[in-house]
Amino acid sequence: QVQLVESGGGLVQAGGSLRLSCAASGRTFSSYAMGWFRQAPGKEREFVATVNWSGSSTYYANSVKGRFTVSRDNAKNTVYLQMFSLKPEDTAVYYCAGRSTSYGSASFQAYDYWGQGTQVTVSS
Repeated sequence: QVQLVESGGGLVQAGGSLRLSCAASGRTFSSYAMGWFRQAPGKEREFVATVNWSGSSTYYANSVKGRFTVSRDNAKNTVYLQMFSLKPEDTAVYYCAGRSTSYGSASFQAYDYWGQGTQVTVSS
C-alpha cells in the first residue's frame, strides 16, 4: 500500500512558477512509476506528466511540454512537478498518482494510488 500526499499548490500570477511535491509512504516507492494529473472545474481529469521508476524517462502532455518538469528523488520518496510560465488555463487541482510498474502511462486508469490533490490557481 502506498499513500501519497501532495503539497506546494497555491495562487500565482500568470508567468509565475510553482513546484509541487508528492511525498510517498512505503518502501516500494522506488519501483513505482509516478504521474501527475490535473482536473479543472467542470472538466475531466487530464494527464500532465509521468516519470519512470528511476527518473530517467519522462513524458509530458503537449499543453505543458517545455514549461513543466517532472522529477523524483527516491531517497526521499518524493516526486516533483516544477511548473514555469504558468497560464490561467493551468488552474486546476493537481494530483499525483503511483503505478505499481516501472514505466509510466498517460492514462489515469493505469494508476493504482492517488493523492488528495493540491489546488493551483493562476491569475491573469
